[in-house]
Order: sequence, then structure tokens, then C-alpha cells
Amino acid sequence: MRTAALYGAAGAAGSLILSALAAAPAAGTPPHGAPEDRGTVVAAARAVAAGVTFGACPAEEDLPPTVECAAVRVPLDYADPWGRQIDIAVSRVKATGGSAVRQGSLLYNPGGPGGSGMYFPALAGEPAWKRIAEAYDMVGYAPRGVGRSAPISCEHPVEFTKGPTASPVHPTAAEKRQGIARARAYARGCAHNAGPALRHYNSLNNVRDLEVLRAALGERQLTFLGASYGTYLGALYAVMFPERVRRMVLDSPVDPDPAKVWYRSNLEQSLAFENRWADFRAWVARHHATYGLGATPQRVQASYDRARALLARKPAGGTVGPGQLQSAFTRTVYNDLYWPRRALALSAYLKGDPRQLVKQAKPRASAAAEEENGNAVYTAVQCNDASWPADWAVWDRDNTALARRAPFETWANVWMNLPCAYWQPPRQRPVDVRTGPGDVPPLLILAAERDAATPYAGALRLQERLAGSVLVTERGAGTHGISGGDNDCVNGHMEAYLLTGRTPVRRASCAPHPQPDPVSLDQRAVERVLPPAV
Repeated sequence: MRTAALYGAAGAAGSLILSALAAAPAAGTPPHGAPEDRGTVVAAARAVAAGVTFGACPAEEDLPPTVECAAVRVPLDYADPWGRQIDIAVSRVKATGGSAVRQGSLLYNPGGPGGSGMYFPALAGEPAWKRIAEAYDMVGYAPRGVGRSAPISCEHPVEFTKGPTASPVHPTAAEKRQGIARARAYARGCAHNAGPALRHYNSLNNVRDLEVLRAALGERQLTFLGASYGTYLGALYAVMFPERVRRMVLDSPVDPDPAKVWYRSNLEQSLAFENRWADFRAWVARHHATYGLGATPQRVQASYDRARALLARKPAGGTVGPGQLQSAFTRTVYNDLYWPRRALALSAYLKGDPRQLVKQAKPRASAAAEEENGNAVYTAVQCNDASWPADWAVWDRDNTALARRAPFETWANVWMNLPCAYWQPPRQRPVDVRTGPGDVPPLLILAAERDAATPYAGALRLQERLAGSVLVTERGAGTHGISGGDNDCVNGHMEAYLLTGRTPVRRASCAPHPQPDPVSLDQRAVERVLPPAV
């Protein structure tokens, strides 16, 4: 049986593990390290012995037949590597160029926390990935807690996604009390549903899982592409396992400053959202002849506010209220491919036709479980990673002041993160992300100058902390996640790095990709990038 093969002390796995523990510590693990460090050595050696067997993907993954799936076992608690094990779901498309050009596995994390990268190998046939897919096995995975990887849940999916809901820009005292009550209930739900296992869903364990995945795939070193929160995992991996790093692309990086993980990062994000929301409004104003939403950003804002007020009085389709409007238009901040369809839906709604707005903003029953699961993992990881203010007065003071400057997203961000104020200990202490000259090979950082989800200052700070790293900036653009997108300059730098290790000297700039044209928008391109219902 599989259990015997994995854990039998007299078998191959047992011998490998004993050898690994007797030898010098694994790369990045200090002698006589913490129990979790020793547990990672055990888990990685066990993964080498077990390997990974790929086969057909389960139907629920909804992946094309070209993609294979597997599972890799990791400890729930690395301090107890022989205790409860959980399965990490993995997907793969093998390198198309054959053994002569294959360079190994390229492992991808899409961020979140709570995002799944299982879809990543399906991109192998896309033009931006074709040459990379010739040289690498494209490997995605669902991090612990996500999808089929020991999923966690904090609230019933129907309750989590129900509409209509409110989204006050400047909440009243009564609305704040309601928000506090919801946050407390959500934190209790997480603790009740996951039990003692909840504390093991954190960034440090996510990085240890990454090390075990590397070992299971048979790779001596890790080649990694991380986006958004995935960049934080990559940076932590470079600190914890520096000799295991081969190449890393860190796309749209979060600020790794321990003092900002994660409360202050969210304050800075809300401010950056306001600037990117202004970019969208300016674009809509330039296309007033198409949308009729106002010839100035201020008039576009007035149109949006009018829609919010109308939806508060009478939700569209019975389910789309101000909260659903806010969620739908928040996506415009992440990717400007959303801009034309959102503007068109808002225009049609204000002219009396709510169909497009309902289609784009209504809660989707088919996605309820996935959305709730993603939010549960996001909450667990962020709350477990660091200390958060436990005093509501701190949240209220900071965000009331911030909302005067950045009203668009501030309070929505508060309600998303407030469960961390009522989270049960223990909490992790953030690692001081920092490498010295020669500790790791040059790492490639990609960033858009007006990215709101991960403000550009974080990219500059990450480069300062990772000695020898190189930063490629897409100037004047704000799409979150630019690798494999529609900027040939950015993709060229990434491709050259992954295929040859070549980088610019220290920093390089790319002109921004063109903003969307409301008349000639390539609908097929949108459908390749965006999910079906947006």
C-alpha cells in the first residue's frame, strides 16, 4: 500500500529520510534549526522517494485533456512531519520541446492568498508562453486550503455570496457595528470549521510546501513564477532555501517589509486603488461619446454614485445591490480589459437596461463554493501571518481618515480584513525578507507602475532587499499581473530570463500596453484572460 511505501522505516523512503537527516542540513536550513526546519527535511526526502504520478485530471478541475493532475503529500504541521498529512493538488503539461531543450519544471503560484494555479499549464499553447512551454514542464498547484488541497471554509457559500448587499462609502456608527458583528462571526466560523488545523494555514507553511513540491517533481533547484502574493512566497523561499533557487520571476510584488505584513499593506493598497480608479474614470470620460457617462472624471464618478443610489433603493435583478456593484467595478482596478464592458453595463443600466450589469455583477451560484473557499484561505493566511490591531478604535481611526482621501475601496477593504482583529492566536512573526550578494542567483521582478493591488513602491523595496535582483517596469500602466500579458517588451524580458538566465543590468522600462479601445476591442483576447462571467 501507498502508506507502507511512504512511511515504512525499513523501506526506501525510510532509508532516504534517515540519510537526509544524518547528512548536512538541506539548503537554507540552519543546523539545529526549529522543528519545522527539520520537518521540512523529512518531508522533502519523503517526497523524493515517493515522486509524483500524474494522470487524468478530475472533472471538477475543468481542465483540457492536455493537462495531467496529481497529488503530493505534505505534513499539515511541519513540526510533526509524521503526523497528519494533507494532499496538495498539482497540474502539469510536459515540456513540448523534448529532452534536448527541456530545462525542468516551472512552478506557478497566482497569489491571493487563496488563488489556485491549477489552470496554469493550460496556457502552454498561448503565444506568450509557447517558447517557455517548449523548455519547461508547466506546473500549477492549489496551495494548502484551496480547491482539492485540504480545503477550508469559514461560512456557508450561499451566505457568503448572497445579494443584494450594501457598501457604504462612509459608514454610519450603526453600519460599523454591523460590520464588526459580521467580522466576529466570520472569524468564529473559521475557527469552528477548521479547528486546531487552522493555525497551520500560513505563508511559512506555504513556502515549505513549495520546497516539498520541488522535491517531489525531482528538481534539484526551483524555477518559480509567482504573481502578487505569490511573490511573497518566492521571496520567503529565497530566504529560507537560498541554495535551492534556480530562477524566479516575481510578478507584481507585494511589499515584503515585516512592519507592513499585512495591516499597513492594506492601508496602502486602498490608497493606490483610488489612483487607479481615477485612471478608469479618466478613460471613460475620454470615451463620453460612446458611453455617455460624463466628459470629465468627476461626472463619471457622479454617474457611478447615481447607480449606487438607485441600486440601494431597488436592486437590479433582485440580487445586485451596491455591494455587488462595488465588487464588479473593483475588478476594473486589477485589469483594464474589464473597462469597456463595465462602462457599457453602467451606461446601459442608467439608461434603463439592467441586463448587462446583472450579468456581470450578480452572485454566481456555480462559483459560490470556490469564492468562499478562496476568501477563507485568504483570511486564514493573512490573519495567521502577523499581528493585527485588536482594538477597533485603531481600525476606525485609520480608515476613517483614509476614506476621506480614498473613498472608493477603503471600507470594503476593512470589512474583508476585519476578521483578523478577532482571530485566535497563535500568530506568526513575519520574516525579514533580505538576501545578501551572491546568496541567490539574480531574480527577475516585474511591476506595473500604477498597479493598485500591489503598489509600485513594494517592487522597489523588494528589489532593495533581494541583492542582485532586476526590476522591469511597465511605465504608466496599472494591470495587476503582467507576465504573459499583452506587453511584448515585458514578455521578452521574462522569456529571455527563463530560457537563458539573461537579465537587464539592474532596471529596465517598457512602454505601457495600449489602453482598450471601446470600438475595436478584441473580444477573443478578453475571453482568454478573463473568467466566463465578468
